[in-house]
Amino acid sequence: MKKIIPVIFIIIIVILGFFGFRFYNKYLGNNVAKEGFVLIPHKAGYKQILDSITPFIKNKDNFLSIADDKDLKDNFKPGRYELKRGMNNREITNMILAGNQTPNSFRIKDFDDVYQMIGRVSKKTETDSATFIQKLDEIAISRGYKNAEDLKKYFFNNTYDFFWTVTPKEFFEKFDNDYKDFWTAERITKEKQSGLTRDQIYALASIVYKESGGKPDEQRTIAGLYINRYRKGMKLQSDPTVIYAVSKASNFTKQIKRVYFKDLKEPSPYNTYANKGIPPGPICIVDKNSLNAVLDAEKNNYIYMCADPSKFGYHKFTDNDAQHASNAKAYQDWLNSRQIK
Repeated sequence: MKKIIPVIFIIIIVILGFFGFRFYNKYLGNNVAKEGFVLIPHKAGYKQILDSITPFIKNKDNFLSIADDKDLKDNFKPGRYELKRGMNNREITNMILAGNQTPNSFRIKDFDDVYQMIGRVSKKTETDSATFIQKLDEIAISRGYKNAEDLKKYFFNNTYDFFWTVTPKEFFEKFDNDYKDFWTAERITKEKQSGLTRDQIYALASIVYKESGGKPDEQRTIAGLYINRYRKGMKLQSDPTVIYAVSKASNFTKQIKRVYFKDLKEPSPYNTYANKGIPPGPICIVDKNSLNAVLDAEKNNYIYMCADPSKFGYHKFTDNDAQHASNAKAYQDWLNSRQIK
């Protein structure tokens, strides 16, 4: 009898260990085989959810058991969920039940038009590009604009975080609020003092952004120069506006790196070589620095600028015709020496 007791004790320990191990694996053990993101659309069926998760987990049956216990089938939240090593079934299920998505970074850069931006943005959202465009067009029309392109001034060149499930309406509301926050009482006062309309300020800011390559160093100087030209009744003669006009004429399928004489004749209201005054709107999505540069434009006498081949990305400024001609020749010689076309 004494020999039987230890054997029974060992059997009990083994049984408890077996079930304890199963319990641990089911509820507390790591069930992530590889890290990645699971996308669950609003209209996803339960099978679709399981099919999306299966490639990332070690034991589907264990996960399914917990998911059923927690009624995931009827209570899941759509979204983009990150599965990390070490996560157990309860953590995975609770994450989806609570809708704890991982946001995605959206880089809103100096897109030529809003539709280019939508094409990039929609790749990181549940909404397809056609629907995104349709919804933003509707928002524009509701505000008295023609289409989404007229909303360009509401967007700022920067990096933002959004969820994969963001709707076009939610997406625009973020920028609409940002736009309202930017236009403080102080900036509105500067706007009035400038003598420019808000659309003109955005158009000039886009030229300043393009001419400066997005670097803030020269932006106030460049803004001052273009305001000088505008107030003197001169044509602004900004190469980026020609590039934009040519690109826009081809629905942005044609890109040019160097402006030639034939390009200066592009019949577009945005072409500041062909038309006097400020373009009817911005030639790109701008950043806040460029807008501030126009509102706080440097007081100078410059009316000419030319790229400085000795300092890439920067310019030489002057109010002297002869000096500008010399600067321009040096730059053209530099372009030709490098066969830039």
